[in-house]
Amino acid sequence: MRFKTTLIAVLVITINLFSQNIKSPSEFFEYPLGSQFTRHHQVVDYFEHLAQNSPNITIEQYGKTYERRPLQVAYISSKSNIENLEKIRKQHLTNTKLENTSPLQDKAIVWLSYNVHGNEASATEAGILTAYKLLTEKQAWLENVIVILDPCINPDGRDRYVNWFTQVSNRNINPNPAAIEHNEPWIQGRPNHYLFDLNRDWAWATQIESQQRLKIYNKWLPHIHVDFHEQYINNPYYFAPAAEPFHEIVTKFQKDFQGEIGKNHAKYFDEKGWLYFTKESFDLLYPSYGDTYPTFNGAIGMTYEQAGHGMAGLGIKTAEGDILTLKDRLLHHTTTGLSTVEVAAKNADKLNSEFKKYYNDKNYKYASYVLQGNPDKIEQLKKLLDRHEIQYGKATSKSVSGYVFAKNGNGQLKIDQNNITINTDQPKGKLVEVLFEPKATIKDTLTYDITAWSLPYAYGLNTVASKNKVNTSSYSSSVPKATLKNNVYAYVFDWNHITDAALLTDLLNNKVRVRTNEKMMVNSNHNLAPGSLIVAKRDNKHIANFDALLLKISKKHNKVNHHITTGLSTKGVDMGSSSVREIKQNKIAVLSGRGISTLSYGEVRYFLEQDLNYDYSAIPARNLSAKLLSKFNTLILPNGSYRSILNESKLKALKSWVSQGGKVIAIGSANQVFSSSKLFKLSPKKSKKDKKKEESKTTKLILHKDKERDYIKKLITGAIFKTKIDNSHPLGFGYGNDYFTLKLGSSTYDYLKNGSNVVTLDNNTVVSGFAGAETLKKQQNSLIFGNENIGRGNIIYLTDNPLFRGFWDNGKLFFANAIFMVN
Repeated sequence: MRFKTTLIAVLVITINLFSQNIKSPSEFFEYPLGSQFTRHHQVVDYFEHLAQNSPNITIEQYGKTYERRPLQVAYISSKSNIENLEKIRKQHLTNTKLENTSPLQDKAIVWLSYNVHGNEASATEAGILTAYKLLTEKQAWLENVIVILDPCINPDGRDRYVNWFTQVSNRNINPNPAAIEHNEPWIQGRPNHYLFDLNRDWAWATQIESQQRLKIYNKWLPHIHVDFHEQYINNPYYFAPAAEPFHEIVTKFQKDFQGEIGKNHAKYFDEKGWLYFTKESFDLLYPSYGDTYPTFNGAIGMTYEQAGHGMAGLGIKTAEGDILTLKDRLLHHTTTGLSTVEVAAKNADKLNSEFKKYYNDKNYKYASYVLQGNPDKIEQLKKLLDRHEIQYGKATSKSVSGYVFAKNGNGQLKIDQNNITINTDQPKGKLVEVLFEPKATIKDTLTYDITAWSLPYAYGLNTVASKNKVNTSSYSSSVPKATLKNNVYAYVFDWNHITDAALLTDLLNNKVRVRTNEKMMVNSNHNLAPGSLIVAKRDNKHIANFDALLLKISKKHNKVNHHITTGLSTKGVDMGSSSVREIKQNKIAVLSGRGISTLSYGEVRYFLEQDLNYDYSAIPARNLSAKLLSKFNTLILPNGSYRSILNESKLKALKSWVSQGGKVIAIGSANQVFSSSKLFKLSPKKSKKDKKKEESKTTKLILHKDKERDYIKKLITGAIFKTKIDNSHPLGFGYGNDYFTLKLGSSTYDYLKNGSNVVTLDNNTVVSGFAGAETLKKQQNSLIFGNENIGRGNIIYLTDNPLFRGFWDNGKLFFANAIFMVN
């Protein structure tokens, strides 16, 4: 007994000595935490200080952002746990069957993620304080909890916000909402470098931050994951339990345990008299959030929302007349963060047992998904599966029966060798079910995001979902080989995926002249579908070692280069036909500035830089003029509101520029500026019911409590529809007859009377997702993608956004066609 008492005393003294070496955030930064915003490099320095002065924390850099800022996590636990992290990790993953050692039973893994939105800046400040308090005041919890703390998921966005605020703010706090420091410029701090919303990128992993985070997240698969956010200034604090709808895969335990955590938070908030709300607004349906993605991987995934956002600065006056300060905001987040760890510490055994049950449960609607189609599309899907550590193989069956996605019903699919098969009987089976299911069950149509996302539609692959497990062999992808031959008249490449467009831009960037055929050709026993890339030797005599260069570029993009030996075709047009034209370099301008969606602008920017590696110029909308347009031949209008940007006189100037050979590519709501002007042929679609309403002008009486639900009858919240393609038009090159479009809004347009209706929605049946009854009627016989010829130029109307969040892979070729193939 005396020895035990002495040992405890030694431990207390040791802990106190280490605690004395740790500086508080305010001591380290030399300003009171909450009195200034902390820049990212200071955050990195502070966590290094903690790691150097405490045995209870170690840090790991897991990557860098596009702007080269470090991404790191801190592991915080007892000294013994920190020394045995790898052993504990493997024991934990044994409960998922991803490892095979003794299962973890008595330790909880809690992951706290801060500042996924850069201008929700109290989050990182709270992460700093939470780490400090865990190391100095709450060490008792650390015996059976591993806290993984990511202080800043989005350093580029955070520093963009913090640097701007520091530059424009008053010396003293100015709580007046009208002050400049409470009104961010057009490109705000919320998104990352490419202006993507990282909180909607967990499942799609298009961004480098998400890709690197998933590597380390999948190494741990925590029991609990919390995403710390900020909402608008007049809202009180929000914490779990979440709102309906829940995806049907969410378990009763996951729902109930959210409630347990919420009760603990409420206890602390009640003591302080702080306002809060639960069970509203933030649902658990869309799979790509920082709460849903962890939930579908077995965690208790939660969002915590503090009032503030980019408006709040260091302090702002709310509608109730209170001053909301940064210190208030970070204390609220610190309280819920610590409360979460406390609940986990008390329930480690339960968390482990229920986590194991989650991964042992094999009750799936479908046992296997078999996808086949273009090899490049399959390769792109494989990259995503690898990022999520989802297992796949190749089906050995000749045919599979089940739900055929293209038919939107049951049937049979003949299977060829070029397939990829994903079985749900694997550790990531539940995530597979969510990402691949044909239709998500929606119990409540009041949702926070899109309601359809099924990957077979997104990647444009023929798919069958079978209730019987499909036998598979291991997947081995044969990389196509590019070759050189003698007596070559021209090298030819297929055109049916966005990676073909990346090949094209690489050729053009290397001064290689490339042609394309607008009509079908058969030459040298090779079918050249419209849009094929033709690189004739006669066109490229200016390039020394031309054959070697072509081989190098072909291998870089893993593309087969077919060979033709003559200009004379056995079928269709010959090489000298006017239908075989050269693809010229585009001088592209992308409009930017107030009124234009930063998200859409970022999608275009990412597409041009990362998918294509193609040069462009971003031009401010305020500078748009006929003189400026004369320097470009393609103008891209991202989604946005253009009525204040393009008035009637500017539209006339724009039309004149188009008539002289210019090209406009309009995305989403950008099309409204053309449909509202008589200068263009695009017209909004109205249903007969709408016309009768306008004539009668009667008002339907709706109870106040029912207004929100009545309004959603007019909305489409991210639903999938099957459309028809005119693939003889250059905008449709590389596609088959059908395309599944993700429709994000209710705006609809009539077919063009004097133009090309390339992609049309003839049948308004929803394939997947929610569409309100009133707007659904207007979708019948509406335009999705079209082209209007004006003089020598074109306006391309993309009424749905094929670049949405960068994950709808099968839509990207339309955008490449708009740039390279049209006109």
